[in-house]
Amino acid sequence: MTTRRRFFAPTDAFNFSKRSVTLTADEARHLREVLRLKPGDEVSVFDGEGREFRARVAQARREFAELELQDEIEPARPESPLKITLAVALLKGEKFDLVVQKATELGVVKIVPLITRYADIKLRDEADATKRVARWQRIAVEAAKQSGRGLVPEVSNPNPLGSVLKSTSLLFSEKAGEGLKQIETDEVTAIIGSEGGWSDEELEQARAAGAQIVTLGGRILRAETAALTAAALLQHRFGDLK
Repeated sequence: MTTRRRFFAPTDAFNFSKRSVTLTADEARHLREVLRLKPGDEVSVFDGEGREFRARVAQARREFAELELQDEIEPARPESPLKITLAVALLKGEKFDLVVQKATELGVVKIVPLITRYADIKLRDEADATKRVARWQRIAVEAAKQSGRGLVPEVSNPNPLGSVLKSTSLLFSEKAGEGLKQIETDEVTAIIGSEGGWSDEELEQARAAGAQIVTLGGRILRAETAALTAAALLQHRFGDLK
């Protein structure tokens, strides 16, 4: 855990000519009402793309806070050399929230909600999808702050399975899977199905795309458990979780 009082601001909130950055909405309220910081207090602020700065509070208002940038610093925790995209079938309730939070802590760089045959939920319309993605992106920001990462994973719009299938994809399946083989790349997409698993057509689609079909052993795992186990396993074997 990090002891830095860290805040997130998107790149367009930084004004480098004035050496300042503006926090709005939840970040500003957290600074003022939760941490009760005042002008002169030292904090750090990161842009979610790998850059972090030491800063001092200049103003702390109800709806915004202005920070005076000091110097650029290293994020509290380094990024893994393995860039994992985690593609997970849409899950019910707070299960997907959990996947986003913990996957961020585990160093995943992108999260793709998948529309699959047996996905646990069906999106009502585009507005429903937009609302869910915005929520998941906020969860990713908070998890990046807590875990000391300078990079906030992108949560993409929901996509069909075919959009993530390629030769560097690993599709995790209870049936027809093999043990994890050596990978010869620093970028990989781990694909996790729903509680209902994969249809035969989806498995064949993955094989045709050259994806490696992988099993996680003899026990049946819940989808959220499988997603986080896959991320942790890949970081241990090929990344920085040693």
